[in-house]
Amino acid sequence: MMSLQKCLLRGAVGTLRFNVLPRPGLLENPRVLFSTSPRKGERLSYKDGTTTTTHPIQPIQSIPLKHRIPQGTWDTHMHVVEPQRFPVSANAVYQPPKHTIDEAITFESSLGIRNIVLVQPSIYGTDNSCLLEALRNIGPSRGRGVVVIDPTNTDIETLAEWHSLGVRGVRINLKSVGKVLEESELAETLLQHAQIVRSFGWTIQLHVSLDMVPMLERVVPPLGVKLCIDHFGGPDLTTAKHDGGFFDPYTLPGFSSLITLLEAGETYVKISAPYRLSKDEEFRDLEAMAREFIRVAPNRVIYATDWPHTRFSGVDIEPFTELCLQLCANEPGLAERIFHQNAEEMMKGL
Repeated sequence: MMSLQKCLLRGAVGTLRFNVLPRPGLLENPRVLFSTSPRKGERLSYKDGTTTTTHPIQPIQSIPLKHRIPQGTWDTHMHVVEPQRFPVSANAVYQPPKHTIDEAITFESSLGIRNIVLVQPSIYGTDNSCLLEALRNIGPSRGRGVVVIDPTNTDIETLAEWHSLGVRGVRINLKSVGKVLEESELAETLLQHAQIVRSFGWTIQLHVSLDMVPMLERVVPPLGVKLCIDHFGGPDLTTAKHDGGFFDPYTLPGFSSLITLLEAGETYVKISAPYRLSKDEEFRDLEAMAREFIRVAPNRVIYATDWPHTRFSGVDIEPFTELCLQLCANEPGLAERIFHQNAEEMMKGL
């Protein structure tokens, strides 16, 4: 069986296939069967024996991808690292090669993307020097930043300076370093960050495993800030089952809670980094998740490339980008939402 990485390296999604079962809804031709209600305990069966047909995704091959990306698209999750100039943290979990802001701009230009969100990688800890220098170079008209801070040792004057550069969020990254918190610890961590960034209108960006998300249902409402969940919510898809070609995302521990948070109105989710998550060469699991995100909260789903795909090599993000465009193809204005407007609304600050 072809690996997901090989699939990503194809450079086109014309070979990706999905089983089709048309139904009415936000999107007129979903290729994966979904529940029509996200209420717990009332999921539509994915084993009803309905006859299905198979159709490939057909990109508009005559028009380059960079000319089909919505104008004003934001890549809401990418990194710059320069270990020689900005040494990584002593406890960094990996040692990256150099990826400069100039290389980032070249990559984004190949996709037709002008606007970028620089996200602090785990290897730099709370030293945001590399990110801030890159942000100064591109300017706030096309760049935003998400930093990592120690909320007990960060002053308001520093945050105000960063805000003027385009910083609009703080990141709490538990998954990359394999950290698991009890609910009380998670609540305290989020509250400490919320208290210091609330006056700026910043977003808390959270990278956790999906099975930790149920705790957030109780923790998030009192925070009074926007929350953004990284990379599809961090699902464990290693044991995901595709029964007869269908995938039910509600079988994933924590998925129902993520849907509940999206419906509540203050939580966003990034559809990004597919190669970190899925082993299915047809993306059925991730497409099923993305379609349900879009069905319940089309105004709070955002796209990202995760460049430079740290700890992965040879990744071609164009097939995934094509898929994201296909997810939006049958709803007027939806692509502009997912690729542009939602990100701007999330990062506008105060």
